[in-house]
This record gives sequence, structure tokens and C-alpha cells, in this order.
Amino acid sequence: MQVAAAPAQPATPVGTVSGLPVPRYVSLKSDRVNLREGPSKDHRVTWVFQRAGLPVEVTAEFETWRRIRDSEGAEGWVLHSLLSGRRTALVAPWEKGQTFDMRDQTDAKSAVTARLQAGVIANVRSCDGTWCSVMVRDVGGYMKQDRLWGVYPHEQVK
Repeated sequence: MQVAAAPAQPATPVGTVSGLPVPRYVSLKSDRVNLREGPSKDHRVTWVFQRAGLPVEVTAEFETWRRIRDSEGAEGWVLHSLLSGRRTALVAPWEKGQTFDMRDQTDAKSAVTARLQAGVIANVRSCDGTWCSVMVRDVGGYMKQDRLWGVYPHEQVK
């Protein structure tokens, strides 16, 4: 008796330098990160990020450089040493001026542990594809995953 092989899962694209998935979310290590037009220090600085922990998306790799995109769509190149694998997320940056409830359980009716303004950086502890366990300063709780920029829809973070 022959058993048919299971269909192959599409391979996750990986970076040619790091071997890590591309695209992927990371965060900025420093309060001062130069965003450049191209992958070398000879290229012009187009923006300076001034917020350590800010989540960014790595979209390409070239030697020691990573092309990144921020939550507003700005793209450019940064040295890989200025990036951290620590996962962070912005609370609904597309909803400026709004506040969002962080809950004590993965239930929209559970108690509110904090009200977070749009644009706040949260440390992502884990995500189950619908809810993420996050920390902001010393307060922990759960946020709906679709309210966070820095995790993919339905991504599971362990």
C-alpha cells in the first residue's frame, strides 16, 4: 500500500545573510538610529529614529545591513547591530488620539488592567493568533492582536 505524501508547506522566505525569516518584526536597540537610502554609511541619512524599542519590519538583508519599514511606511537601511530580536508592538498607531483597553484575560469582557493610548510601545511576551500578552512598564495584560503593529495577523509568538 502506498501512502500519498502530504502537500509541501510553502517555505518561509529567509534572509540570505541571517537565515531568519524575511519579512520579520524586530525592534530598535538605541534611542538614535540612522535610516539610510542604501546599505552603506556612504548613503544619505533620510531619517533618525529616536525611540529605543520601536518595532520595525525587516524587509531585506544585505551584508551587515537590514532594510526596514516603520509603522508609517518609511523605509530605509540600518546596520543590523542597531536592531534587537526583542519583540515589541505599537498600540494601534493608525488610531491616533484613541485609547485601548488592556485586559487581565483573553476575553473582551474581562477586567481592564490599563487604558493605553495609540502609539504606546508594548513589550510582546506571547501571542496565540488572536490575543497577545503584553507589558507596558510594569503592567501586564492582554491586547487583541489586530490592535497591535509589530505582530502579523494570526502569528503565534512564543
